[in-house]
Amino acid sequence: MAVLDARPETNPVRRWIGTHKLITVALLVVLAALIVTPILVIHSQRVALERACSRRGQAVDLSGCSLIGADLTAAKLTHANLTHADLAAADLTATDLGNANLSGANLAGANLTRANLSGANLTGADLNGADLSGDYYTDLTGANLTGANLTGTDLKRVYYAGTTCPDATNSDDHGLTCSGHVGGA
Repeated sequence: MAVLDARPETNPVRRWIGTHKLITVALLVVLAALIVTPILVIHSQRVALERACSRRGQAVDLSGCSLIGADLTAAKLTHANLTHADLAAADLTATDLGNANLSGANLAGANLTRANLSGANLTGADLNGADLSGDYYTDLTGANLTGANLTGTDLKRVYYAGTTCPDATNSDDHGLTCSGHVGGA
């Protein structure tokens, strides 16, 4: 077994560290900045969005906005205007989208587990592969899904009542479900 000499002038590792300390420290600072900066930007954007969305009596207008992959977990977006917004792969877990206008929105691959979509307008929205599963039901009471694309969407954990199905029929006429009535998308 080889033993390294502990003296800095003979130990190659200690000699390298000694001569490259400044470079090593600089690299660590740059690496830390690369890791921390995106986290701070994402956090500040989320805080700004939550402040904008929590104004009492005012519905936030995010129509046409690109929110691809955004983390909007448990956000309060009631009555929000999200027409033609791009929410592909967004995390909307437990988000309150009650009475929101999501017509023409892209929700492909979005996580809508436990989301409240009661009274939401999802006319022509793309929910291809959206996740509505989970331990709790996603609420679509009174929502309008006319022409929505539900291809590849798990609809087993969805609560329907007075919901307009994608084929423009009413969930109440089908035993409180839109299963089998997702055509027309």
